[in-house]
Amino acid sequence: MDMTAIRWSVTDHHGNEIYLTQERWEHITDPINHPVMKNYEYHLRETIKQGKRKQNPHNQQKYRYSRQFDDLAEYNTHIITIVLFRYKENHQQFSLWLIA
Repeated sequence: MDMTAIRWSVTDHHGNEIYLTQERWEHITDPINHPVMKNYEYHLRETIKQGKRKQNPHNQQKYRYSRQFDDLAEYNTHIITIVLFRYKENHQQFSLWLIA
């Protein structure tokens, strides 16, 4: 399996196409990171598509997306993800990172 393969992509409400690679998904859902996220992949996509976005004041290519959900695992109320915008010659490339 190509670990750099794009698992999915979505467009945020600012018109940016953002993708998640299979490698990043496996990192996110690794048992030492956020294994519970395996049950909330749809929520992650919706967070990027419709969540609040805030730019990191120290890195203008880094954005925090957050969205509240009523059906998350016990004691959790929001999905929070970090998107790192990387730019290559003649096109944009976006990388997705997840924090909890």
